[in-house]
Amino acid sequence: MSRSVILKTFGVLIVGALIFLPLTLNRYGIYIMSLWAIMTIAAMGLNLTLGYAGQVSLAQGAFVGLGAYTVAIMMSAGFGFWLPLLIAIVITFAVGWLLGYPALRVQHHYLAFVTLAFSTLVFLVFRNEEWLTKGIYGIMGFKRPSAFGVSFQKPIEFYYFTLGALVLASAFMAWLVRSPWGRAFVALRENPVRALSLGVDTRRYTLMAFAIGSAMGGFSGALYAPLVEFVDPTPFTLALSLNLLMMVIVGGSGFFFGPFLGAAIGVLLPEWLRFAHGWYLIIYALFVMILLIKTPTGILGIIENMIAARKTRAASAARAAASAGLDKV
Repeated sequence: MSRSVILKTFGVLIVGALIFLPLTLNRYGIYIMSLWAIMTIAAMGLNLTLGYAGQVSLAQGAFVGLGAYTVAIMMSAGFGFWLPLLIAIVITFAVGWLLGYPALRVQHHYLAFVTLAFSTLVFLVFRNEEWLTKGIYGIMGFKRPSAFGVSFQKPIEFYYFTLGALVLASAFMAWLVRSPWGRAFVALRENPVRALSLGVDTRRYTLMAFAIGSAMGGFSGALYAPLVEFVDPTPFTLALSLNLLMMVIVGGSGFFFGPFLGAAIGVLLPEWLRFAHGWYLIIYALFVMILLIKTPTGILGIIENMIAARKTRAASAARAAASAGLDKV
């Protein structure tokens, strides 16, 4: 069986599981699957900023929070879902663009500190500006969306809604990374000086990497708000940004499917380990630590290295066979 057939079969099985498996789950299981889809979208945005453009960000959780609060505030004021969704994307895109300006002057861990400060600032606004965010009491009183007469109020209905949103986000990201913009992002990551010498506007593409990645975070936050139907500051601490960063790195930074796999490990794996009761978080932490130590390029990086090593061995064997044939002649 060829490699392409195996990959297509595996893909069909995964898609089938995402469509039909939730029908066998209880409400909590469906919630976890919905959360996986939402966190995958947020991780895709961070993967664009970090994995493709090479810009370190610890603020993705803050953009998820901005998207969630935008939708929660506007829906609790009487708006529907779709206008707040659009405004959440626009706001996070604009704020992400502004946050990209420090990346024009600082890099690596210095940039990480800048985005860390921004994340902390946003959390403090969520917690302390009660006139807008209701502070620690949170915002409630809004419902899940509906479209064209179809309601997504039930958990399984909203799961398929988030799955559809994930498909749209994936299609957009696939188009982006294969476009000239995607190639410019990769050039910016590999060698900014060389990219600039080749005519790439590194300033514009740095800002775009932050803006688009942040907008993806805002999009996921806009979906998170109706999922939980209650928004408070607690989920949007620095821990969320670190968790999203872990998803990108563990899955494989710079790989298209890295966020999917990383979100599965970050969201689903702790639930699968609950049979260990009080030990499940310790087991989960040890697994992630060992994985990052042994495979700094992520799980997909391991697979790529294995494929490259296999091709190298095959090429070496072919050269040896050709050399032996020439010797006989």
